[in-house]
Amino acid sequence: MREARFDARGSVIRWTEASGTGPGAGPDVGPEAGPGAGPATVFVHGFGSISAVYHAHIAARPELAGRRILFVDLPGHGISDRPADFGYTLEDYADALAAALDAAEVRGGVIAGHSMGGSIAIVLADRRPDLVGRLVVAEASLDPFPVAKAGSSRIASYTEEEFVRGGGFARVLEQVGPTWAATMRLADPLALHRTAVHLVRGTEPAMRELLLRNARVDRVYLQGELSGELPGADALRAAGVDVVTVPGAGHNIMFDNPEVFARVVAGAGREVLAA
Repeated sequence: MREARFDARGSVIRWTEASGTGPGAGPDVGPEAGPGAGPATVFVHGFGSISAVYHAHIAARPELAGRRILFVDLPGHGISDRPADFGYTLEDYADALAAALDAAEVRGGVIAGHSMGGSIAIVLADRRPDLVGRLVVAEASLDPFPVAKAGSSRIASYTEEEFVRGGGFARVLEQVGPTWAATMRLADPLALHRTAVHLVRGTEPAMRELLLRNARVDRVYLQGELSGELPGADALRAAGVDVVTVPGAGHNIMFDNPEVFARVVAGAGREVLAA
């Protein structure tokens, strides 16, 4: 386990690392190639989640053999600190993630962010483009005020007092289902509420605009087929974003179609659907 300070009070963001060594690796990218066989790949989890839980099985796939893999837990989540005076804005998260990547000496990495993690990755690429060589965004919110069924909208409908100390956290855990609750219950309730409020508000400019304008970075947006059409997909493609609809997948693409998810993270784009 590694860590880096992300605020003046010494709070730390933590991550674990691995070298992808999936079966069937070829001689040029297999385990013997070591962690320098490709750019470092950084997984950034979603709201109320943990990186390794959602991505360890992807790191073990042959497509990522030999890669240096980082599983970063964001502040307030998993194994990272949860300071009560942290803002938990998307910009705050991006700066904390940058501190981790600086400490890990990652430059030009593949940043693969799921849901909230994708939104944070977009902000990171805008603020610190030196850290990001390729951006893989999986089902991230690109616009403020998402549909009310989103978990962040549900949590943001509570006041902070109601959610943290008035039973709101327990009610949400019952509503989100066992899979999400398994990791959400390990997150800090205060962090969850503040994060939800800022996710609903989005960034200024909005995440979509940041993604559209950041032509310096290779960008891929993954949309699960079962989630429906991505609004504004044509404009994203016109701006050079490779929008890939993943067959048979819903919001949790890495679970529903790990093969396509791994191949896109490893460097393939739309052609993965024809293979």
